[in-house]
Amino acid sequence: MTPAGSRRGISSWDESDVRIRPNKKGSRPRTKDRPAHEDAVTGRIITVDRGRYTAVVDEDTPTERTVIAARARELRRSPVVAGDLVALVGDVTGEPDTLARLVRIHDRATLLRRSADDTDPVERAVVANADQLVIVVAAANPEPRTGFIDRALVAAYDAGIHPLLCVTKADLLDPAELLANYEHLDLTIITSRTAATDDAVESVSDSGTSALLASGAIEQLRVLLDGKVSVLLGHSGVGKSTLVNALTGANRATGGVNAVTGRGRHTSSSAFALKAADAAEGTWIIDTPGIRSFGLAHVQPDRILAAFPDLEPGTQDCERGCRHDEAAVNCGLDDWVAAGHAGASGPVRLASLRRLLGAGSEPAADTKELGTH
Repeated sequence: MTPAGSRRGISSWDESDVRIRPNKKGSRPRTKDRPAHEDAVTGRIITVDRGRYTAVVDEDTPTERTVIAARARELRRSPVVAGDLVALVGDVTGEPDTLARLVRIHDRATLLRRSADDTDPVERAVVANADQLVIVVAAANPEPRTGFIDRALVAAYDAGIHPLLCVTKADLLDPAELLANYEHLDLTIITSRTAATDDAVESVSDSGTSALLASGAIEQLRVLLDGKVSVLLGHSGVGKSTLVNALTGANRATGGVNAVTGRGRHTSSSAFALKAADAAEGTWIIDTPGIRSFGLAHVQPDRILAAFPDLEPGTQDCERGCRHDEAAVNCGLDDWVAAGHAGASGPVRLASLRRLLGAGSEPAADTKELGTH
């Protein structure tokens, strides 16, 4: 006969005797089913600040208004950025001290992304649903950096966004040498001066690059941005916020250039979307904040190649994994260009492509202190 103590010992290991205490908090079983929120209204995010999302609803109607929202718990891990189209529920009146709830992010047409640096594969969303990226540089004071321009072009091509290059302060230094680096790209270039000059004159080269030389560059820029969502990106001190103010009638803070360092002073801390003044419906200008680095670790070479349709077919004979850059061995692009398939401008176009492909190998620090002016 088994001793009673032994029976108790065996019983203590018997799972059928385990008693589960009821949860005092009375939590309900979790479910993956989410409300449909069929009554949600669509809003466009214009800025994000410390967990609060400012959106415009009923855009371009008599009831257009600004609504402040908090992100729903199920979207906690989903980044929401300026330009996003979102679904809002709750109090969407836009009255003071009211708060709506952001429950869904609509599919994005485009997404401008960056990584912290070139060794960090983690992507960070910058702006959503933009049509154009306006890269703003100064001809002088501060000195333009081709590394920054190249990186911005790569980011635009990766996002499927049309790039434009705006060179300010052209009266301080002739930008011809700078622009020669980009004359064989399909890139619209707007050049503006701080001093009074003649009326706008448009010149178009055989390469398809158009340069707008004008004191009236703002008017020319208005035409290019009309009806589109455009992001302005540039270093501090280049005149970016001055352009934003002129285009929108806003009063964004502007800052000067430090006489010792030659760098501009940051004047904003978050991306902000503004409606362009006297423009067609859907015309938005997004002013970007200072970005401490603009890494390209997330960009694949094929995304950049897509912007060079005259060269892309030449990669069909490349070995698997070929990056098509200067260090590539037996790259099919060399034979493609040598055979004349890319036309007379093939060699310089290939050089431009490879410079952009190599932009990711240059230190991301070249784009430090991106900001506004």
